[in-house]
Amino acid sequence: MDRLGNLAIVVGRVLLAALFLAGMVQKATAPEAVQGLLAAHGWPVWLVWPALVFNGLGAISLIFDLWLAPMALALAAYCMVTSLFHFIPADPWQMSIFVKNWAIAGGLLALFGHAVKGPRGQGGADPARVPQVKCRFND
Repeated sequence: MDRLGNLAIVVGRVLLAALFLAGMVQKATAPEAVQGLLAAHGWPVWLVWPALVFNGLGAISLIFDLWLAPMALALAAYCMVTSLFHFIPADPWQMSIFVKNWAIAGGLLALFGHAVKGPRGQGGADPARVPQVKCRFND
């Protein structure tokens, strides 16, 4: 069962990476679409370029298991922020994208938790390099 679980994690990471790779390619080939969203919300249109780089770095991190915990956390935050561009209650298509962004953020947070705890909660990442969250359920 460990092999199946490990395979599921790798496949999940690759599928998440595909989303960010596609975002990188979309920003590179048709930046005006993202620039339009940014401008419509009063954000600088040049942010498309750091977003493109971040998408690429995120994909590399997910595929190659590099800096997984901090990158999964950063990608989750990115999905949460970018979801706001799609919060248009009158447009069901945009609301679908809004909800999907939050679902992807949820998967990335689960990946972050797995990377921090390691298999079976035995401690994965160096605790000094990962933010610690205390809650009463950790006792």
